[in-house]
Amino acid sequence: LFAIFAFATCGGYSGQLRVSVDCMEKASSNLSIGIDFGYPFRLHQVAFEAPMCEAMRRERVFLSGDYSSSAEFFVTIAVFSFLYSLVATVVYIFYLNKYRENSQRPLIDFVVTVVFSFMWLVSSSAWAKALSDVKVATDPDEVQLLIPACKDPTNKCGSVHGPRWSGLNTSVVFGFLNFVLWAGNIWFVFKETSWHKGGSRLAGSAPDKQAGTFDQQPYNQGSFDHSGSYSTQGSFDQPSEYSQVGGPTSYSNQM
Repeated sequence: LFAIFAFATCGGYSGQLRVSVDCMEKASSNLSIGIDFGYPFRLHQVAFEAPMCEAMRRERVFLSGDYSSSAEFFVTIAVFSFLYSLVATVVYIFYLNKYRENSQRPLIDFVVTVVFSFMWLVSSSAWAKALSDVKVATDPDEVQLLIPACKDPTNKCGSVHGPRWSGLNTSVVFGFLNFVLWAGNIWFVFKETSWHKGGSRLAGSAPDKQAGTFDQQPYNQGSFDHSGSYSTQGSFDQPSEYSQVGGPTSYSNQM
């Protein structure tokens, strides 16, 4: 939906500006010269008839500038992203099991999403710069400078009205919104890839291994036998004798 708005507002644009040339000889004047232009903004091919203010003659004047490359690049990215989004939506809804069967398909989807995110950023930036140049090239005050009759101080030139830019401004906004949308989708597509799933399995198996090592370590320092006596594993080689003072009796305790 965002891609449709992007290429529709740019590719379907047509604007008009009007200038006036008031010659010293009123019969040669033209106070409403209409200049139409639109997508793909090859302004150097846009021509209009302007009076020369000399003997009722007219001359053909062309606008300046060619901004078709940025505009067509922007529209092309919008159209292809719309088609890919449409195909991906059908796959996600009706063929999700087949999508997940092969690990290469999520990887391809991830790479394409990253590429489209980058292309949206580049094309939107290029189109924003080109739109700024188009506004300057179609400014009625700038167009008057292209008319030879306006260079004569005896003639008076003016602007009747300029073009409306709301549609093209909207296309730039939708271009950057598409970039944000596709960049946000990178994370969701990445979760379907084997890279993310492999990392999740490794992170989940690490605590299990640590718990298993504690279970396998027995406590062997001491044990009780069935008779209730406690015996330890270690032994001292040298016996110690305890003899009572004043008697021959001795108690030997060998541990």
